[in-house]
Amino acid sequence: MAPTTPSLSTLLPPLIFGTATFNDQYNPDPYKLPTTDIVHRALSLGVRAFDTSPYYGPAELLLGNALDTPFVKNYIARRDYFLLTKVGRISGSEFDYSASWVRKSVARSLERLRTEYLDVVYCHDAEFVSPEEVLTAVTELRKIRDESDSIKYVGISGYPVVILCELAEMILEKTGEPLDIVMSYANFTLQNTRLSSLALPRLKKAGVDVVPNASVLGMGLLRHAGVPQGAQGDWHPSPNELRSAAKAASEWCAARSDKIEKVAIRFAIETWMREGAAVGSKGDPASGIPWKREKIEQFGGTKLGVSVIGVSKIEELDETMRVWRSILDGLENGEEIALESNRGMGERLWSLKRQEEVGKLARGIRKVMGAWIDYAWQSPPPGFVNKAIALKTPEQLPTPAPSPSPVPFEILDRVSGEKE
Repeated sequence: MAPTTPSLSTLLPPLIFGTATFNDQYNPDPYKLPTTDIVHRALSLGVRAFDTSPYYGPAELLLGNALDTPFVKNYIARRDYFLLTKVGRISGSEFDYSASWVRKSVARSLERLRTEYLDVVYCHDAEFVSPEEVLTAVTELRKIRDESDSIKYVGISGYPVVILCELAEMILEKTGEPLDIVMSYANFTLQNTRLSSLALPRLKKAGVDVVPNASVLGMGLLRHAGVPQGAQGDWHPSPNELRSAAKAASEWCAARSDKIEKVAIRFAIETWMREGAAVGSKGDPASGIPWKREKIEQFGGTKLGVSVIGVSKIEELDETMRVWRSILDGLENGEEIALESNRGMGERLWSLKRQEEVGKLARGIRKVMGAWIDYAWQSPPPGFVNKAIALKTPEQLPTPAPSPSPVPFEILDRVSGEKE
């Protein structure tokens, strides 16, 4: 089978708003967040893509509510923004990649997001299930895509970059059709750049069209306040030694009158914008020209590496968008946009200066973190058991081959010695 046309990389905006923060992992009560105001502010600033998941608590519902408003309906056509969601992950320890659940999950997401179609559907955290289960889910998503047009593009997401590469290669080999998109998180940051060094060549060879980089702060690891804690308490998978290294790097940065998160955000977005361009996209770059549908041709026609941002406050959104636009101003072809958006050449010159400053700070931070650079925690964690499988009755489970003794249902590490 041939890849979907037109290719996703010709349409998808290179900046995606992630809604994982609309969840009690990051916040004590996501219902108290001004989510509608945040989404509306993002749209008014030119953001045209939103990533979510059923696993993110009420995020799909909150995003759907924000989009089902007169402000959006009167000013922004559905065809002008992208919705990306996921299937397969039910809870922290429950996964269901069966064809029946995939269909149920897609139907539920359509209802929650109040839309007739989903631009992208990922298989969520694909490393937690077997390759065969991932193949089943991808195949079913493509069937839905071909039958009903309620899905446009299909991909996978997850943490361990080696497993994401293996799955992309397997799907191309088994189906003859490459994945449209593979999203990795926390693997192109100040602390860990394995998405570029290990995964990029393999994903390109596997025909993957777009590779977004999510969680540029390592799920909150690279913050002066440390890892975030919402209603779920301390859920972050990083070991204490890595947290200590991040804290030391933060203190080193503070001694130079800067904050580690400011350096980390700019470093990841700016560097991936260049290094991820081969698996980037050409959609609306949200450069700041008011109410104008933009095209990447304004920056010379080349693709930009795709980044996913997440915020909990309008102030955080405004600051992130200021950084994003400053990065665009510093591109080789950024002069015209800097002028047309009324930021002017002064902002472009500041951007180039800041680019140099961040480069120096990034090198210093990475030196402080030492042996913890490019460390990746194990996912799934040791001893993980998929409760959605373990709790099924024997009648619901496939008949095992004859065996001298029962084998417990557990998820095995598919790559011996892998330190993902």
